[in-house]
Amino acid sequence: MTNVLSVDAVSRSFGDRQVLKDVSFQVGAGRMTGFVGANGAGKTTTMRIMLGVLGADSGEVRWQDRPLTPAIRQRFGYMPEERGLYPKMTVADQIVYLGRLHGMTATAARRSTDALLERLSLTDRGGDLVEKLSLGNQQRVQIAAALVHDPEVLVLDEPFSGLDPLAVDVVVSVLRDRAAAGAPVLFSSHQLDVVERLCDDLVIIADGTIRAAGSRQQLRADHASPRFRIEVDTDAGWLRDQPGVALIDLDGASAVFDLASDADDQEVLRAALARGAVRAFGPVSPSLTEIFREVNQ
Repeated sequence: MTNVLSVDAVSRSFGDRQVLKDVSFQVGAGRMTGFVGANGAGKTTTMRIMLGVLGADSGEVRWQDRPLTPAIRQRFGYMPEERGLYPKMTVADQIVYLGRLHGMTATAARRSTDALLERLSLTDRGGDLVEKLSLGNQQRVQIAAALVHDPEVLVLDEPFSGLDPLAVDVVVSVLRDRAAAGAPVLFSSHQLDVVERLCDDLVIIADGTIRAAGSRQQLRADHASPRFRIEVDTDAGWLRDQPGVALIDLDGASAVFDLASDADDQEVLRAALARGAVRAFGPVSPSLTEIFREVNQ
């Protein structure tokens, strides 16, 4: 039995508008899976179906090869995009309360709460009312609430929203630890730079359909263009006259260029070596932003 969270051919409509169309992907154990798409693409609806907040018109969500039940979902950690905190409760009491709702004893819930507040740099705010916190600190409390019961699976909708760069680093560290302990972690984010450095796997959704899914390395390989970067000791302007080369960027001794399908990258390298030392030469992998734009065209 594998610890894989699977979304299998899930569809969902609201009235006559279909918002999910045969959505299928997997979140592997110990893997950080980024779930990205434009506003209205279907990310939040998918996550709500995974947690049982919404029902699917067809298809199913499975954990360890079994359909999800309320008892299984009890072991999940979920953070919705909309804040669902009680503003008049103190931070610590609220997290303890939510831990108790997941079946924890008072002692265990308090111990877990104290550890999370320390890890998320909120120890000195534990006695404060939630409504007195900044939006960024409220976001950290939401993350603590999703983690307090030591969930087997994490599903987080925009966990980095409203966080400054230092807070993002703290949260990233916490989520990496959960993944390292074996939990599948699915998170959505509009901050593609964060997704780029955090995710092991990537799922891209657009108009309710999955446009791309796989490991970060595989997607980069699948969407790679014949683009190269070269760095030499002298000016690289000679590339303008090299057959099959289309310059994209030239900055003195450094250049990025596309190569025609009938051109040979080794010919370019030999031409560079004939002019002097070559400090760097190789293909340029597409960024997540470039892949995202390509599949959304």
